[in-house]
Amino acid sequence: MNEIAEGIARGLEGKSFEGSLKFDCGTEGVIILRDGGVTTEDGPTDCTLKISKENLGKLLTGKLNAMTGVMTGKLKVSGDLSVAMRLAKLL
Repeated sequence: MNEIAEGIARGLEGKSFEGSLKFDCGTEGVIILRDGGVTTEDGPTDCTLKISKENLGKLLTGKLNAMTGVMTGKLKVSGDLSVAMRLAKLL
């Protein structure tokens, strides 16, 4: 999870992201984007995306479309959907 978190951090360098978002990969861990930073320490967020580690990798590399992921059940969104939409524009 640390490698994925570092990749997200590099991808967001110089970009502004408002709100907080959690990628929840179950027993494999979490990645949280908050206050311009990325961490693997769990905590409350505005929006949570439940996704497998494998599908998170696909989502971040463009091999999985977010909307397709939601429609097929590979990605579940809870909380403030507008936060997820802002992130999608940055990725």
